[in-house]
Amino acid sequence: MLNGRNMTSSKSVIKNIHDKLISKNISCKELTEKYFKKINESNLNAYVKLSEDTAYKTAEKVDKKIASGEKISPLEGIPMTLKDNISTDGIETTCCSKMLKGYVPIYDATVWKLLKNQNAVLLGKANMDEFAMGSSCETSCFGASFNPHNLSYVPGGSSGGAAAAVCGNIAAFGLGSDTGGSIRQPAGFCGIVGLKPTYGSVSRYGLIAYASSFDQIGPITQTVEDTAMVFDAISKYDPMDSTSNPNINFDTFSHLEDDVKGVKMGVPNQYFDGIDEEVKQSIEKAVKVYKSMGIEVEYFDLPELRYSLPVYYILACAEASSNLGRFDGIRYGYQTKNYSSIDEMICKTRSEGFGKEVQRRILLGTYVLSSGYYDAYYKKAQILRGTIVEAFKKAFDKYDVLLAPTSPTTAFKLNYTSKDPVKTYLMDICTVPINIAGLPSVALPCGMDSKGLPIGMQILGKAFSEQTILNVAYQYEVFTDYSAFHRVDMGVKL
Repeated sequence: MLNGRNMTSSKSVIKNIHDKLISKNISCKELTEKYFKKINESNLNAYVKLSEDTAYKTAEKVDKKIASGEKISPLEGIPMTLKDNISTDGIETTCCSKMLKGYVPIYDATVWKLLKNQNAVLLGKANMDEFAMGSSCETSCFGASFNPHNLSYVPGGSSGGAAAAVCGNIAAFGLGSDTGGSIRQPAGFCGIVGLKPTYGSVSRYGLIAYASSFDQIGPITQTVEDTAMVFDAISKYDPMDSTSNPNINFDTFSHLEDDVKGVKMGVPNQYFDGIDEEVKQSIEKAVKVYKSMGIEVEYFDLPELRYSLPVYYILACAEASSNLGRFDGIRYGYQTKNYSSIDEMICKTRSEGFGKEVQRRILLGTYVLSSGYYDAYYKKAQILRGTIVEAFKKAFDKYDVLLAPTSPTTAFKLNYTSKDPVKTYLMDICTVPINIAGLPSVALPCGMDSKGLPIGMQILGKAFSEQTILNVAYQYEVFTDYSAFHRVDMGVKL
Protein backbone atom coordinates (compact mmCIF):
# COMPACT_ATOMS: atom_id res chain seq x y z
CA MET A 1 0.00 0.00 0.00
CA LEU A 2 1.15 3.54 -0.77
CA ASN A 3 -0.83 6.60 0.34
CA GLY A 4 -3.82 4.32 0.89
CA ARG A 5 -3.62 3.09 -2.73
CA ASN A 6 -3.50 -0.59 -3.56
CA MET A 7 -0.27 -1.10 -5.47
CA THR A 8 -1.52 -4.32 -7.02
CA SER A 9 -4.40 -2.57 -8.84
CA SER A 10 -2.56 -2.44 -12.15
CA LYS A 11 -3.36 0.02 -14.95
CA SER A 12 -1.06 -1.91 -17.26
CA VAL A 13 -2.39 -2.11 -20.81
CA ILE A 14 -0.28 -5.20 -21.49
CA LYS A 15 -1.51 -6.98 -18.36
CA ASN A 16 -5.12 -6.12 -19.18
CA ILE A 17 -4.81 -7.61 -22.67
CA HIS A 18 -2.95 -10.65 -21.35
CA ASP A 19 -5.69 -11.35 -18.79
CA LYS A 20 -8.41 -11.09 -21.45
CA LEU A 21 -6.54 -13.47 -23.74
CA ILE A 22 -5.93 -16.18 -21.16
CA SER A 23 -9.49 -15.90 -19.83
CA LYS A 24 -10.70 -16.28 -23.45
CA ASN A 25 -12.75 -13.08 -23.26
CA ILE A 26 -11.26 -12.28 -26.65
CA SER A 27 -9.17 -14.24 -29.12
CA CYS A 28 -5.85 -12.90 -30.35
CA LYS A 29 -7.25 -12.81 -33.88
CA GLU A 30 -10.25 -10.73 -32.77
CA LEU A 31 -7.94 -8.43 -30.82
CA THR A 32 -5.70 -7.95 -33.84
CA GLU A 33 -8.72 -7.21 -36.02
CA LYS A 34 -9.84 -4.54 -33.54
CA TYR A 35 -6.45 -2.84 -33.69
CA PHE A 36 -6.27 -2.86 -37.49
CA LYS A 37 -9.80 -1.47 -37.69
CA LYS A 38 -8.88 1.44 -35.40
CA ILE A 39 -5.61 2.03 -37.25
CA ASN A 40 -7.47 2.31 -40.55
CA GLU A 41 -9.97 4.72 -38.96
CA SER A 42 -7.23 6.80 -37.31
CA ASN A 43 -6.20 10.24 -38.53
CA LEU A 44 -2.88 10.25 -36.61
CA ASN A 45 -0.69 9.09 -39.54
CA ALA A 46 1.17 7.01 -36.96
CA TYR A 47 1.88 4.06 -39.26
CA VAL A 48 3.73 4.04 -42.57
CA LYS A 49 3.51 0.29 -43.24
CA LEU A 50 1.05 -2.27 -41.89
CA SER A 51 2.07 -5.93 -41.49
CA GLU A 52 -1.29 -7.75 -41.54
CA ASP A 53 0.08 -11.11 -42.74
CA THR A 54 2.72 -11.25 -40.01
CA ALA A 55 0.25 -10.11 -37.36
CA TYR A 56 -2.48 -12.63 -38.20
CA LYS A 57 -0.02 -15.54 -38.46
CA THR A 58 1.25 -14.70 -34.98
CA ALA A 59 -2.30 -14.31 -33.65
CA GLU A 60 -3.15 -17.77 -34.97
CA LYS A 61 -0.16 -19.27 -33.12
CA VAL A 62 -1.21 -17.58 -29.87
CA ASP A 63 -4.82 -18.71 -30.18
CA LYS A 64 -3.70 -22.31 -30.75
CA LYS A 65 -1.51 -22.21 -27.63
CA ILE A 66 -4.34 -20.82 -25.50
CA ALA A 67 -6.83 -23.35 -26.89
CA SER A 68 -4.47 -26.22 -26.05
CA GLY A 69 -4.06 -24.99 -22.46
CA GLU A 70 -0.46 -23.84 -22.85
CA LYS A 71 0.79 -20.90 -20.81
CA ILE A 72 1.64 -17.76 -22.73
CA SER A 73 4.29 -15.20 -21.81
CA PRO A 74 3.30 -11.64 -20.75
CA LEU A 75 4.02 -10.13 -24.19
CA GLU A 76 2.57 -12.99 -26.20
CA GLY A 77 -0.30 -11.85 -28.40
CA ILE A 78 0.22 -8.17 -27.49
CA PRO A 79 -0.25 -5.80 -30.49
CA MET A 80 2.75 -3.50 -30.91
CA THR A 81 4.64 -1.33 -33.37
CA LEU A 82 8.26 -0.72 -34.36
CA LYS A 83 9.85 2.54 -35.41
CA ASP A 84 10.65 2.42 -39.11
CA ASN A 85 14.43 2.38 -38.56
CA ILE A 86 14.34 -1.06 -36.87
CA SER A 87 14.99 -3.84 -39.40
CA THR A 88 12.27 -6.41 -40.07
CA ASP A 89 12.93 -9.42 -42.28
CA GLY A 90 10.59 -9.27 -45.26
CA ILE A 91 8.90 -6.01 -44.20
CA GLU A 92 9.87 -2.70 -45.80
CA THR A 93 12.04 -0.53 -43.57
CA THR A 94 12.60 2.99 -44.91
CA CYS A 95 13.62 5.30 -42.04
CA CYS A 96 10.78 7.37 -43.53
CA SER A 97 13.14 8.55 -46.25
CA LYS A 98 12.81 8.59 -50.03
CA MET A 99 16.36 7.22 -49.96
CA LEU A 100 15.22 3.84 -48.61
CA LYS A 101 11.78 3.48 -50.19
CA GLY A 102 11.42 -0.12 -51.34
CA TYR A 103 14.21 -1.43 -49.09
CA VAL A 104 13.20 -4.77 -47.56
CA PRO A 105 15.73 -6.17 -45.03
CA ILE A 106 16.71 -9.84 -45.14
CA TYR A 107 17.21 -10.06 -41.37
CA ASP A 108 15.52 -9.02 -38.13
CA ALA A 109 16.89 -6.53 -35.63
CA THR A 110 17.72 -8.34 -32.39
CA VAL A 111 15.01 -6.51 -30.44
CA TRP A 112 12.35 -7.59 -32.92
CA LYS A 113 13.76 -11.13 -32.98
CA LEU A 114 13.38 -11.30 -29.18
CA LEU A 115 9.79 -10.06 -29.34
CA LYS A 116 8.93 -12.22 -32.34
CA ASN A 117 10.14 -15.29 -30.41
CA GLN A 118 7.65 -14.31 -27.70
CA ASN A 119 4.86 -14.05 -30.30
CA ALA A 120 4.31 -10.32 -29.90
CA VAL A 121 1.95 -9.16 -32.67
CA LEU A 122 3.60 -6.66 -35.01
CA LEU A 123 0.92 -4.33 -36.40
CA GLY A 124 3.29 -2.34 -38.57
CA LYS A 125 6.11 0.18 -38.82
CA ALA A 126 5.68 3.56 -37.15
CA ASN A 127 6.22 6.99 -38.66
CA MET A 128 9.34 8.95 -37.66
CA ASP A 129 11.50 11.92 -38.57
CA GLU A 130 13.64 11.01 -41.57
CA PHE A 131 16.63 8.94 -40.42
CA ALA A 132 15.64 9.90 -36.84
CA MET A 133 16.69 13.51 -37.44
CA GLY A 134 14.11 15.85 -35.96
CA SER A 135 12.09 16.65 -32.87
CA SER A 136 8.59 16.85 -34.31
CA CYS A 137 7.99 13.87 -36.65
CA GLU A 138 7.50 16.35 -39.50
CA THR A 139 10.55 15.48 -41.64
CA SER A 140 9.13 12.08 -42.65
CA CYS A 141 8.68 11.54 -46.39
CA PHE A 142 5.24 10.10 -45.49
CA GLY A 143 4.09 13.35 -43.89
CA ALA A 144 3.79 14.36 -40.26
CA SER A 145 2.22 12.38 -37.44
CA PHE A 146 -0.19 14.19 -35.13
CA ASN A 147 -0.51 14.50 -31.37
CA PRO A 148 -3.61 12.56 -30.17
CA HIS A 149 -4.30 15.21 -27.52
CA ASN A 150 -4.65 17.89 -30.21
CA LEU A 151 -4.21 17.20 -33.92
CA SER A 152 -2.88 20.72 -34.50
CA TYR A 153 0.22 19.86 -32.47
CA VAL A 154 3.21 17.61 -33.11
CA PRO A 155 3.66 14.31 -31.23
CA GLY A 156 7.38 14.99 -30.87
CA GLY A 157 10.26 13.22 -32.53
CA SER A 158 11.92 11.42 -33.85
CA SER A 159 9.85 8.46 -32.58
CA GLY A 160 6.64 10.45 -33.03
CA GLY A 161 4.67 7.76 -34.85
CA ALA A 162 5.24 5.17 -32.15
CA ALA A 163 4.34 7.69 -29.43
CA ALA A 164 1.17 8.77 -31.27
CA ALA A 165 0.15 5.12 -31.79
CA VAL A 166 0.62 4.23 -28.12
CA CYS A 167 -1.02 7.43 -26.85
CA GLY A 168 -3.92 6.98 -29.27
CA ASN A 169 -4.20 3.33 -28.20
CA ILE A 170 -3.69 1.90 -31.68
CA ALA A 171 -0.71 -0.06 -30.33
CA ALA A 172 -0.30 -1.48 -26.84
CA PHE A 173 3.39 -0.61 -26.90
CA GLY A 174 6.11 0.40 -29.31
CA LEU A 175 9.86 0.40 -29.69
CA GLY A 176 11.64 3.60 -30.65
CA SER A 177 15.22 4.80 -30.78
CA ASP A 178 16.73 7.59 -28.72
CA THR A 179 19.80 9.42 -30.03
CA GLY A 180 19.24 12.76 -28.33
CA GLY A 181 15.81 12.39 -26.77
CA SER A 182 13.82 10.73 -29.55
CA ILE A 183 11.95 8.38 -27.18
CA ARG A 184 11.58 10.64 -24.16
CA GLN A 185 10.57 13.89 -25.87
CA PRO A 186 7.61 12.38 -27.82
CA ALA A 187 6.61 10.44 -24.70
CA GLY A 188 6.57 13.75 -22.83
CA PHE A 189 4.60 15.52 -25.57
CA CYS A 190 2.02 12.70 -25.68
CA GLY A 191 1.69 12.12 -21.93
CA ILE A 192 2.98 8.54 -21.94
CA VAL A 193 6.13 6.72 -20.77
CA GLY A 194 9.40 6.32 -22.66
CA LEU A 195 12.67 4.74 -21.54
CA LYS A 196 16.09 5.55 -22.96
CA PRO A 197 18.16 2.64 -21.57
CA THR A 198 21.84 2.63 -20.67
CA TYR A 199 24.08 2.47 -23.74
CA GLY A 200 24.88 -1.22 -24.21
CA SER A 201 21.89 -2.62 -22.34
CA VAL A 202 19.72 -3.15 -25.46
CA SER A 203 21.18 -4.45 -28.71
CA ARG A 204 21.50 -1.98 -31.59
CA TYR A 205 21.94 -4.78 -34.14
CA GLY A 206 19.46 -4.09 -36.92
CA LEU A 207 18.92 -0.44 -35.96
CA ILE A 208 19.73 1.74 -38.97
CA ALA A 209 22.27 4.10 -37.48
CA TYR A 210 22.07 7.85 -37.06
CA ALA A 211 24.89 8.39 -34.55
CA SER A 212 26.31 5.07 -33.36
CA SER A 213 27.78 6.22 -30.04
CA PHE A 214 24.46 7.85 -29.04
CA ASP A 215 21.73 5.59 -30.50
CA GLN A 216 19.76 3.35 -28.15
CA ILE A 217 16.54 1.38 -28.64
CA GLY A 218 13.89 1.52 -25.89
CA PRO A 219 10.19 1.01 -25.12
CA ILE A 220 7.31 3.48 -25.46
CA THR A 221 4.26 2.51 -23.39
CA GLN A 222 1.24 3.88 -21.56
CA THR A 223 2.47 2.99 -18.06
CA VAL A 224 5.76 2.48 -16.23
CA GLU A 225 4.69 -1.09 -15.47
CA ASP A 226 4.43 -1.80 -19.21
CA THR A 227 7.81 -0.16 -19.82
CA ALA A 228 9.44 -2.47 -17.27
CA MET A 229 7.90 -5.56 -18.89
CA VAL A 230 9.08 -4.63 -22.37
CA PHE A 231 12.52 -3.51 -21.22
CA ASP A 232 13.12 -6.77 -19.38
CA ALA A 233 12.21 -8.65 -22.57
CA ILE A 234 14.60 -6.77 -24.88
CA SER A 235 17.59 -6.10 -22.60
CA LYS A 236 19.61 -9.21 -23.43
CA TYR A 237 23.27 -9.63 -24.32
CA ASP A 238 23.80 -9.81 -28.07
CA PRO A 239 27.13 -11.02 -29.55
CA MET A 240 26.08 -9.35 -32.83
CA ASP A 241 26.50 -5.92 -31.17
CA SER A 242 30.04 -5.18 -30.03
CA THR A 243 28.76 -2.57 -27.56
CA SER A 244 26.29 -4.97 -25.91
CA ASN A 245 27.15 -5.56 -22.25
CA PRO A 246 27.60 -9.29 -21.51
CA ASN A 247 26.84 -8.85 -17.80
CA ILE A 248 23.30 -7.49 -18.05
CA ASN A 249 20.51 -9.41 -16.35
CA PHE A 250 17.60 -7.06 -15.70
CA ASP A 251 14.48 -7.86 -13.71
CA THR A 252 13.06 -4.37 -13.25
CA PHE A 253 9.43 -5.49 -13.20
CA SER A 254 9.67 -7.39 -9.90
CA HIS A 255 11.23 -4.35 -8.19
CA LEU A 256 8.64 -1.72 -9.14
CA GLU A 257 7.02 -1.84 -5.71
CA ASP A 258 10.29 -1.51 -3.76
CA ASP A 259 10.19 1.12 -1.00
CA VAL A 260 11.67 4.43 -2.19
CA LYS A 261 11.92 6.04 1.24
CA GLY A 262 15.44 7.33 1.75
CA VAL A 263 16.30 7.49 -1.95
CA LYS A 264 18.47 10.53 -2.65
CA MET A 265 17.27 12.66 -5.55
CA GLY A 266 19.23 15.54 -7.06
CA VAL A 267 17.60 18.28 -9.11
CA PRO A 268 20.13 20.14 -11.30
CA ASN A 269 19.35 23.85 -11.38
CA GLN A 270 20.62 24.22 -14.95
CA TYR A 271 17.76 22.10 -16.33
CA PHE A 272 15.39 24.95 -15.46
CA ASP A 273 17.18 27.66 -17.44
CA GLY A 274 14.77 29.07 -20.02
CA ILE A 275 11.99 26.50 -19.61
CA ASP A 276 8.30 27.28 -19.75
CA GLU A 277 6.80 28.43 -16.45
CA GLU A 278 4.04 25.80 -16.48
CA VAL A 279 6.63 23.06 -17.01
CA LYS A 280 8.68 24.41 -14.12
CA GLN A 281 5.67 24.50 -11.81
CA SER A 282 4.76 20.90 -12.63
CA ILE A 283 8.30 19.71 -11.88
CA GLU A 284 8.24 21.60 -8.58
CA LYS A 285 4.95 19.88 -7.70
CA ALA A 286 6.56 16.53 -8.52
CA VAL A 287 9.41 17.41 -6.15
CA LYS A 288 6.89 18.00 -3.36
CA VAL A 289 5.23 14.66 -4.12
CA TYR A 290 8.56 12.85 -3.90
CA LYS A 291 9.37 14.58 -0.63
CA SER A 292 6.04 13.43 0.79
CA MET A 293 6.98 9.87 -0.22
CA GLY A 294 10.13 10.02 1.91
CA ILE A 295 12.60 10.74 -0.89
CA GLU A 296 15.41 13.11 0.02
CA VAL A 297 15.44 15.90 -2.59
CA GLU A 298 18.18 18.48 -3.06
CA TYR A 299 18.72 21.13 -5.73
CA PHE A 300 22.32 21.45 -6.91
CA ASP A 301 24.44 22.91 -9.71
CA LEU A 302 25.63 20.93 -12.72
CA PRO A 303 27.25 23.71 -14.80
CA GLU A 304 28.69 21.30 -17.38
CA LEU A 305 25.18 20.90 -18.81
CA ARG A 306 25.64 24.15 -20.73
CA TYR A 307 28.03 22.35 -23.10
CA SER A 308 25.57 19.58 -23.93
CA LEU A 309 23.73 20.95 -26.95
CA PRO A 310 26.79 22.03 -29.00
CA VAL A 311 28.68 18.86 -28.04
CA TYR A 312 25.76 16.70 -29.10
CA TYR A 313 25.13 18.36 -32.45
CA ILE A 314 28.81 18.40 -33.41
CA LEU A 315 29.41 14.75 -32.54
CA ALA A 316 26.05 13.33 -33.65
CA CYS A 317 26.20 15.11 -37.01
CA ALA A 318 29.81 13.99 -37.50
CA GLU A 319 28.75 10.38 -36.96
CA ALA A 320 25.72 10.84 -39.21
CA SER A 321 27.87 12.12 -42.08
CA SER A 322 29.89 8.92 -41.82
CA ASN A 323 26.99 6.51 -41.29
CA LEU A 324 24.92 7.92 -44.13
CA GLY A 325 27.80 7.79 -46.59
CA ARG A 326 26.66 4.31 -47.64
CA PHE A 327 23.49 5.70 -49.22
CA ASP A 328 24.98 6.56 -52.59
CA GLY A 329 22.61 5.01 -55.13
CA ILE A 330 24.93 2.09 -55.82
CA ARG A 331 24.45 -0.48 -53.07
CA TYR A 332 20.74 -0.16 -52.27
CA GLY A 333 17.97 2.37 -51.96
CA TYR A 334 17.03 5.25 -54.23
CA GLN A 335 19.02 6.06 -57.38
CA THR A 336 18.51 9.12 -59.59
CA LYS A 337 17.31 8.35 -63.10
CA ASN A 338 19.24 10.88 -65.20
CA TYR A 339 23.01 11.29 -64.93
CA SER A 340 26.06 11.42 -67.17
CA SER A 341 28.79 10.21 -64.78
CA ILE A 342 29.22 8.24 -61.55
CA ASP A 343 30.01 11.44 -59.64
CA GLU A 344 26.88 13.15 -60.92
CA MET A 345 24.81 10.05 -60.11
CA ILE A 346 25.98 10.00 -56.48
CA CYS A 347 25.53 13.74 -56.05
CA LYS A 348 22.04 13.80 -57.58
CA THR A 349 20.97 10.63 -55.72
CA ARG A 350 21.88 12.07 -52.34
CA SER A 351 20.42 15.50 -53.16
CA GLU A 352 17.12 14.00 -54.31
CA GLY A 353 16.95 11.11 -51.82
CA PHE A 354 17.66 12.95 -48.56
CA GLY A 355 15.36 15.61 -47.13
CA LYS A 356 16.57 19.07 -46.14
CA GLU A 357 17.10 18.29 -42.45
CA VAL A 358 19.19 15.20 -43.17
CA GLN A 359 21.24 17.14 -45.74
CA ARG A 360 21.77 19.91 -43.20
CA ARG A 361 23.14 17.51 -40.58
CA ILE A 362 25.35 15.65 -43.07
CA LEU A 363 26.85 18.97 -44.19
CA LEU A 364 27.41 20.09 -40.61
CA GLY A 365 29.02 16.75 -39.74
CA THR A 366 31.26 16.78 -42.80
CA TYR A 367 32.31 20.34 -41.99
CA VAL A 368 33.40 19.59 -38.40
CA LEU A 369 35.37 16.54 -39.60
CA SER A 370 37.12 18.38 -42.43
CA SER A 371 40.76 19.38 -42.50
CA GLY A 372 41.32 22.60 -40.60
CA TYR A 373 38.16 22.28 -38.52
CA TYR A 374 38.57 18.84 -36.92
CA ASP A 375 40.63 20.13 -33.98
CA ALA A 376 38.52 23.26 -33.53
CA TYR A 377 35.19 21.43 -33.37
CA TYR A 378 35.17 17.62 -33.33
CA LYS A 379 38.19 17.07 -31.08
CA LYS A 380 37.12 19.81 -28.67
CA ALA A 381 33.60 18.35 -28.52
CA GLN A 382 35.01 14.91 -27.67
CA ILE A 383 37.00 16.42 -24.80
CA LEU A 384 33.91 18.21 -23.51
CA ARG A 385 31.96 14.96 -23.80
CA GLY A 386 34.42 13.47 -21.30
CA THR A 387 33.86 16.48 -19.04
CA ILE A 388 30.09 15.90 -19.09
CA VAL A 389 30.55 12.18 -18.38
CA GLU A 390 32.71 12.98 -15.34
CA ALA A 391 30.23 15.58 -14.09
CA PHE A 392 27.44 13.00 -14.08
CA LYS A 393 29.68 10.48 -12.32
CA LYS A 394 30.32 12.98 -9.54
CA ALA A 395 26.60 13.76 -9.27
CA PHE A 396 25.75 10.07 -8.93
CA ASP A 397 28.38 9.65 -6.22
CA LYS A 398 26.02 11.78 -4.12
CA TYR A 399 22.54 11.05 -5.55
CA ASP A 400 20.70 7.86 -6.50
CA VAL A 401 18.63 9.57 -9.21
CA LEU A 402 18.23 12.98 -10.81
CA LEU A 403 14.98 14.73 -11.74
CA ALA A 404 14.58 17.02 -14.75
CA PRO A 405 12.00 18.25 -17.27
CA THR A 406 11.70 16.18 -20.45
CA SER A 407 11.60 19.26 -22.67
CA PRO A 408 11.54 23.03 -22.10
CA THR A 409 7.95 23.33 -23.38
CA THR A 410 4.94 21.17 -24.06
CA ALA A 411 4.17 20.08 -27.64
CA PHE A 412 4.38 22.86 -30.20
CA LYS A 413 2.12 23.47 -33.19
CA LEU A 414 2.69 21.86 -36.57
CA ASN A 415 5.11 23.82 -38.82
CA TYR A 416 6.34 25.83 -35.83
CA THR A 417 10.01 25.01 -36.46
CA SER A 418 9.99 24.73 -40.25
CA LYS A 419 11.50 28.17 -40.86
CA ASP A 420 14.06 28.04 -38.05
CA PRO A 421 15.76 24.66 -37.46
CA VAL A 422 17.61 26.03 -34.44
CA LYS A 423 14.28 26.11 -32.58
CA THR A 424 14.00 22.38 -33.20
CA TYR A 425 17.52 21.75 -31.87
CA LEU A 426 16.73 23.71 -28.69
CA MET A 427 13.89 21.28 -27.95
CA ASP A 428 16.57 18.65 -27.19
CA ILE A 429 18.29 20.70 -24.50
CA CYS A 430 16.90 18.64 -21.60
CA THR A 431 17.40 15.22 -23.17
CA VAL A 432 20.79 15.21 -24.95
CA PRO A 433 23.01 15.20 -21.80
CA ILE A 434 21.97 11.63 -20.98
CA ASN A 435 22.84 10.40 -24.49
CA ILE A 436 26.23 12.09 -24.31
CA ALA A 437 26.95 10.22 -21.07
CA GLY A 438 25.34 6.92 -22.15
CA LEU A 439 23.09 6.85 -19.08
CA PRO A 440 19.46 5.70 -18.61
CA SER A 441 16.46 7.98 -18.27
CA VAL A 442 12.72 7.38 -18.14
CA ALA A 443 10.20 10.04 -19.16
CA LEU A 444 6.72 10.08 -17.67
CA PRO A 445 3.84 12.59 -17.40
CA CYS A 446 3.61 14.94 -14.43
CA GLY A 447 0.80 17.33 -15.35
CA MET A 448 -1.10 19.21 -18.05
CA ASP A 449 -0.63 22.77 -19.26
CA SER A 450 -3.34 25.39 -19.77
CA LYS A 451 -3.82 24.23 -23.39
CA GLY A 452 -4.62 20.69 -22.24
CA LEU A 453 -1.27 19.27 -23.39
CA PRO A 454 0.80 16.88 -21.25
CA ILE A 455 3.88 17.98 -19.33
CA GLY A 456 6.69 15.45 -19.02
CA MET A 457 9.50 14.89 -16.56
CA GLN A 458 12.38 12.44 -16.57
CA ILE A 459 14.15 10.36 -13.92
CA LEU A 460 17.86 10.00 -14.68
CA GLY A 461 20.12 7.31 -13.27
CA LYS A 462 23.68 6.02 -13.25
CA ALA A 463 24.73 3.36 -15.78
CA PHE A 464 22.59 0.20 -15.65
CA SER A 465 20.34 1.57 -12.90
CA GLU A 466 17.11 0.98 -14.84
CA GLN A 467 15.73 -0.93 -11.85
CA THR A 468 16.08 2.16 -9.64
CA ILE A 469 14.73 4.77 -12.06
CA LEU A 470 11.74 2.64 -13.05
CA ASN A 471 10.98 1.97 -9.38
CA VAL A 472 11.07 5.71 -8.60
CA ALA A 473 8.96 6.50 -11.68
CA TYR A 474 6.40 3.79 -10.92
CA GLN A 475 5.91 4.93 -7.32
CA TYR A 476 5.21 8.46 -8.54
CA GLU A 477 2.80 7.24 -11.21
CA VAL A 478 0.79 5.18 -8.72
CA PHE A 479 0.90 7.87 -6.04
CA THR A 480 -0.43 10.59 -8.35
CA ASP A 481 -2.54 8.43 -10.70
CA TYR A 482 -1.29 10.40 -13.72
CA SER A 483 -2.11 7.37 -15.85
CA ALA A 484 -5.63 8.90 -15.94
CA PHE A 485 -4.76 10.88 -19.08
CA HIS A 486 -2.52 8.36 -20.83
CA ARG A 487 -5.29 7.02 -23.03
CA VAL A 488 -6.86 9.26 -25.64
CA ASP A 489 -10.39 8.22 -26.50
CA MET A 490 -9.78 7.26 -30.13
CA GLY A 491 -8.26 3.78 -29.96
CA VAL A 492 -9.12 0.20 -29.08
CA LYS A 493 -11.48 -0.37 -26.16
CA LEU A 494 -11.48 -3.80 -24.55
